[in-house]
Amino acid sequence: MILNQQLANWHIILASASPRRQELLRGLGIDFEVDTRSNTNEQYDPDLPKAEVAEFLARLKSEGFHRPLQAQELLITADTVVCIDNQILGKPTDRQDALRMLQQLSGRSHTVYTGVALRTADKLHSFSVGSDVHFREITPEEMAFYIDNYRPFDKAGAYGIQEWIGYATITGLQGSYFNVMGLPVQRLYDELSQFVL
Repeated sequence: MILNQQLANWHIILASASPRRQELLRGLGIDFEVDTRSNTNEQYDPDLPKAEVAEFLARLKSEGFHRPLQAQELLITADTVVCIDNQILGKPTDRQDALRMLQQLSGRSHTVYTGVALRTADKLHSFSVGSDVHFREITPEEMAFYIDNYRPFDKAGAYGIQEWIGYATITGLQGSYFNVMGLPVQRLYDELSQFVL
């Protein structure tokens, strides 16, 4: 039985305003509604291992959903972080912050982690996927062009792999491309199949 048939009696809720996550989940052929209302304070212990931060935040978002879940409702939450030099790069606060992040990523490899939480009225399951991304050296002119034309202020690490900067300056990727976009859909497909058994 394929996942779409398994989910036939479920009401799927995606608690994410990200158009990329919505597009990716839609790509699996899943019907869902978007509900981003939340009571979540997205804070984490700085001593938490960096590879665990995205999954921790995804669980936090799930638990902070604005209402109790009803029978046959399934909530999906996710969080994506960029990790380099044992630091987490979140969403840039302004142009200067975006520039600082791109300068840090230029000519180097970093890891993108996306954590996903699946929750029903009676159980919660979460997982995380990491992907390694390599940028060639990015010139100051390229950074300025990208920031000014694509305004990546809603993206962890100040870039979207599916945008101009991904086409022009990313030279290598180990792992899931879709994970870097914000949702590891192949792993999610498998996890959902097991979760609703």
